[in-house]
Amino acid sequence: MLQNSNISRTSIEAGGQNQESHNQNSQIQDDHSSAGPREPSFLCVCLNPTIQKTLVFSKIHAGEVNRTAQWRIDVAGKGIIPTRILTQLGERAVHLTQLGGPNRDWFLSMCAEDQIPIEWVESDAPIRFCTTLIEESEGHATELVEESLPVAPGTSEAIIARFSELVQKTSAVLLSGTVATGIVSGTMARLAEIASKAGARLYLDIKKQDLLECLEFHPLCVKPNLEELAQTLGIPYDEVREETTARRLVAETGRKFYERFGTYLVVTRGAKSTLYWDGRQLCEQPVNPVNVRNPIGSGDAFGAGLARILERGGSIHDAVKEGTRLGGLNAAQLKPGSIFP
Repeated sequence: MLQNSNISRTSIEAGGQNQESHNQNSQIQDDHSSAGPREPSFLCVCLNPTIQKTLVFSKIHAGEVNRTAQWRIDVAGKGIIPTRILTQLGERAVHLTQLGGPNRDWFLSMCAEDQIPIEWVESDAPIRFCTTLIEESEGHATELVEESLPVAPGTSEAIIARFSELVQKTSAVLLSGTVATGIVSGTMARLAEIASKAGARLYLDIKKQDLLECLEFHPLCVKPNLEELAQTLGIPYDEVREETTARRLVAETGRKFYERFGTYLVVTRGAKSTLYWDGRQLCEQPVNPVNVRNPIGSGDAFGAGLARILERGGSIHDAVKEGTRLGGLNAAQLKPGSIFP
């Protein structure tokens, strides 16, 4: 949603407000009910929806009024972004989340404008805003993150019920991000268990206890950044930022994950090279230099590329290369979580 554009009130095919779950795109619903062999299909889950405001300044003067005519508002977050990227690449993908509050219909209208298929359950919780401040003269992007408000009781159970239906017709599940306040502890692990029993391959971009609890369901790949990996293992980030210690941590953890769970570990590090364990050794993928406009969402774009190539039978090496390519394309756009202008 670009600045100075009217907020579209795109028709939302969502049913009544009191229904347990909702579907914005009837074509996706029809596709999911068809029989016969299918191309890979992706179910991208994040339980912390976000409306993202991006403000661009030449320079920000602390403690003063800063004005800009260059800004935009978009649906974003760690479930929306991989869904948008995958659909931009022509893949079948749908996002599952919880929504509520006065901006729910606005959120859905922006999804419709971006042609993002979305399934949702009512949470009665207002959608949070996150704000990116881009300072072009310094090449800085500062992210201001709002914590979520509590979801209504029963939201977790409604998500699990809808997920259980959707995963039966899905080949890959991407679980991403933190969960909103009020989501029952262990919900991500429950989704991972259901996906495993349904035969869907599992990809994780989560951290801490959620990640550790999901490992027993043998995800094909987990993709934290280095700070998230340190947080998950209870290690101070400053202790592993240096190159030698970062490599040692990824190698040791990657070997453990692969031997115990058959899981690839891929660790992004922003502009630094990506480190990953390929099942035999520590590998490294350089990050190609790009003219960065907005880095927000590049890690999520990376995860989408990773899952896409692995689902199409590619190697972990090819998957990491594609993730790197998509992360770079995203960083070159002002719109967060997009590989196109």
